[in-house]
Amino acid sequence: MPGRVSTRSTRNSTHNPSSTAAISRKSTASTLGSRASTAPRFSSAPADIPEESPSSALRTQLCSIFVNAQRTTATHRKLVIKLRKIQEECSYEPAGPPGKKGKNENFDESWFNEEVARCVIRLVGVKKAESVGDRVVRFLGLFLKHSSERDHALISEDAVDETDAFPETPSSRLTSYILSLLLPLLGAKEKTVRYRSTQLVSNTINSLDSIDDDLFQLLRHSLLKRVRDKESMVRVQAVIGLGRLAGNETEADQNEDDSDDEDAGGLLDRLLEVLQNDPSADVRRTLLLNLPLTPATLPYLLERARDQDPLTRRALYSRLLPALGDFRHLSLSMREKLLRWGLRDRDESVRKAAARLFRERWIEDCARPRAAVEGALPDEATPPSIDGLLELLERIDVVNSGVENGVALEAMKGFWEGRPDYCEAVTFDDSFWDGLSAESVFMARSFHEFCRYEGDGKWDALVEEKMPEVTKLAFFLEKYLNKLIHTIKNTPEGEGEEDIVEQEFIVEQLLHIAQTLDYTDEVGRRKTFSLLREILATAELPEEITKLVIEVLRGVCGKDASGEREFCGVVLEAVAEVHDTILGDEAPEDESFHSAKSELSEDTPTKARMNRAKSQDAGDAADGEEDEEKAIREIMVNMKCLHIAQCMLENVEGNLQENSHLVTMLNNLVVPAVRSHEAPIRERGLLCLGLCCLLDKTLAEENLTLFLHCFNKGHDALQVYALHILSDILTTHGSALLDSANFENGKPIYKLYTKALKADDRPEAQSAACTAVCKLMLGCVIKDEDLLKTLVVAYFDPSTAENLGLRQALTYFLPVYCHSRKENQERMQRVAVPVMHSLIQINDDLDEEEEMVGLTVIAAHLADWTDPRKLVVAGTPAGESLFDESGRKDAAKAVPGDIHLDLAKDVLEKMFSSGCSKDERKVFTSMLGKMHISPNSTADKLRAVHELVTQAIDNHLVSDAPGRNALSKLQIALGKIVEDSEETHKDTTTVLEAGPTLFEQGDEREDEDEEEGMTVGVGDGAAGALDGEADPEGHLTTQELEGAKDSLLDDLLDDDDDDQEGADED
Repeated sequence: MPGRVSTRSTRNSTHNPSSTAAISRKSTASTLGSRASTAPRFSSAPADIPEESPSSALRTQLCSIFVNAQRTTATHRKLVIKLRKIQEECSYEPAGPPGKKGKNENFDESWFNEEVARCVIRLVGVKKAESVGDRVVRFLGLFLKHSSERDHALISEDAVDETDAFPETPSSRLTSYILSLLLPLLGAKEKTVRYRSTQLVSNTINSLDSIDDDLFQLLRHSLLKRVRDKESMVRVQAVIGLGRLAGNETEADQNEDDSDDEDAGGLLDRLLEVLQNDPSADVRRTLLLNLPLTPATLPYLLERARDQDPLTRRALYSRLLPALGDFRHLSLSMREKLLRWGLRDRDESVRKAAARLFRERWIEDCARPRAAVEGALPDEATPPSIDGLLELLERIDVVNSGVENGVALEAMKGFWEGRPDYCEAVTFDDSFWDGLSAESVFMARSFHEFCRYEGDGKWDALVEEKMPEVTKLAFFLEKYLNKLIHTIKNTPEGEGEEDIVEQEFIVEQLLHIAQTLDYTDEVGRRKTFSLLREILATAELPEEITKLVIEVLRGVCGKDASGEREFCGVVLEAVAEVHDTILGDEAPEDESFHSAKSELSEDTPTKARMNRAKSQDAGDAADGEEDEEKAIREIMVNMKCLHIAQCMLENVEGNLQENSHLVTMLNNLVVPAVRSHEAPIRERGLLCLGLCCLLDKTLAEENLTLFLHCFNKGHDALQVYALHILSDILTTHGSALLDSANFENGKPIYKLYTKALKADDRPEAQSAACTAVCKLMLGCVIKDEDLLKTLVVAYFDPSTAENLGLRQALTYFLPVYCHSRKENQERMQRVAVPVMHSLIQINDDLDEEEEMVGLTVIAAHLADWTDPRKLVVAGTPAGESLFDESGRKDAAKAVPGDIHLDLAKDVLEKMFSSGCSKDERKVFTSMLGKMHISPNSTADKLRAVHELVTQAIDNHLVSDAPGRNALSKLQIALGKIVEDSEETHKDTTTVLEAGPTLFEQGDEREDEDEEEGMTVGVGDGAAGALDGEADPEGHLTTQELEGAKDSLLDDLLDDDDDDQEGADED
């Protein structure tokens, strides 16, 4: 062991010629944990690379250590101890008897530092792909950390107390020397040198506990410049080092002004800017894991849950959030956002990481304190804690996140799946059901749905064991329904809202459980049926609970036609009771149904309006107030009854005319509501009428004009309703409604959708129309080319850039539509050129601040959507190509080869037109360069397009070099195919003329083959040679010939020429 710090380290060595290089020795240094710098920033001077000196025993030992370090990391710890021993021999006076010297006593500290730096500096030229470089970097960091710890252990406590910071040590001097050599290399021209030097600097920073003030400023200044490096690998290493420095920067440093504008501002602010804006996912992910966790940085770090890179998003859930500590320190909104973003991420690995975080880390934060109170050891696995689970549900605000489309149900599904111990530990006894809270009832609901729907029946026995039977659950449901109604009736308006919301949530969860119960138990079914029929007639029942009651009632009544009629009868009885309860003895006059076409054409005022008019004329204020209350009451009863009717219509599937209850409801409730002058009643009546139209085609035909009128004259919300209703009607009844002569073959519908798609000032209606048209086109209900053109233009139009719903729908729809059917791809081919022309005009009319997707990118999209190789053929495995390596179609997956050929012809004809500008021709030639011309195309079309291309080249239609190259490439490809076709045609004609006897011999056997029904597909070029009758695709079927004729047909199968009429005459 060294006894004291050597004084000979300050003298010059007589053994090393280069030892006169000055080594910076600071009188003060400070820790990375607390630092107060007063030294000004200075720029680093050019480094003096150590000159080669004569070999020595010390160099031999160090080189041997570094050679072994780069081979494997398994021996690093042993090598670090060996290198430290050499450093101690060079830096400290021996502690043994006087006169006894070690092997390296003839070398001083400066010699050791320069030899280590000599080995390190050789590393900067090693490329990133070489793993030996990373091993040496790791070894150096381990050594510096170990050496620093040993030096600090040797410093006496008196020495620490005498100064405000740690004194200089051999390790600090070695670090300073190495960094002084590496810092000038950070700005080298070679990217490998910049990468390795930045890596070494960052690794050195992360291995130290303290650092000199002046060196800190120099490192900060140098690494900040590398943050803007053009190489992402350099930026990654720079932010690793700056992440360690950022947590130790004082407020004075952040406010310090720099002469260099790029370095102005606080270090932490600069790193947060890089975290948000750096184009490299590696840089953002590295910063995410290396920035200090402070209240200032936490929002920016959690923001990476929406990062574009899935690995970065996964790193947040799998590494950052588990290391963050207790999740309860996060705000409630942030917890909910993190769960929603993670569990609904498009990447499966992110979803799994978020689910694991919820069921392993967050539950531990809630369960472990309770386990500690019960005497569990800190290192032991926390046993299942139902109280901890209830607290976890409370922490994610299950009352709001547990509703429809909330994230709590998804989180609990993953929880039960990943924690079978909780599945076994949970119990639902009578005391549990008697004292339900929002969290406990949601836990029961999620457990019940998980056991019912997951595991393919694996958990059925568990749910039968733990959940109550139908009759008992019906009594519990009745208890909490009565409690809710009592609370609603006896709570003053504006008070006790939280209690009412919680009780509503409890009843909703019980109804969700009731939806999945087995009602083969007749006693339980009758009890539930009577309870639901009674509660449905309650006027105070909230709308969401009303909807769930009707859905449960539908299941209780049965799914057959008789059950549906019973269901409708019960619901209409409830409607009548609700109506009588709210209005009392006075009921409105009954009205008959003529047609909803007459909707706004009649001027008959409602009774309420007549009463208001009379009261105003008479000037009786008391009667006016009474009439106003009556009108409000009438609106309430109509809205309540219409809501019950709407929920009922959403749960029936039979024919409207065959169900007398539905006809009665339509005539007495829905039609008067549609004709009402009160906007809320009219809108809900339209929804009910639309649902009725789904059940009867004749009714739908009669009222299509009404829904068109609602779209043209209604407000934004009513327009969206009308679009949804029209789309549902067309989806249900098919294109027969559009083809009828009474509806002008669908022209009004097409006009409506076109108007909605161009309504940039109404984004909701525009998005709804886009989604509706996409679904109808995918279902082959609408086949209008003008609508398809409007969709493609809207996809690229900059005016729709803010309408993300429209863009997302079209991003999915356009490739799926084009690649799913041959007819769809041909339709896209026919509108491609008009679409490009329209988009070019839009691009020319753009304002300076507006941006649009590049026209060449648009052309590439259109070429890709019309590529016949991507067309999906029935029976083709997903991802399998439709063409072989030579570009010829597989006979089993025949697809049209003329789509791109027809598109090329349309493009060339457009380029020859007088209205085509020079810039427009450039775009079209870029599209021609992406065409796939197949030898399977029709010969006549190949020749026609080849002539157009040749004519375009001869006439110098395109002047720019890329355009000329595209045309030349297309001409060569077409010329080769046409030439091969003509040569094959000549060879075939010669063979047929030379061997008529051969065919006569073969024809003698044709009759025998015909009796057996054998056919073989023949190529295009053989059409005239055999019998001259080709099918519409240019192929011919004939009987299989034997002998020499078989070998001839093998050659003809690859022939693409259709013009063989002369051979047949011969």
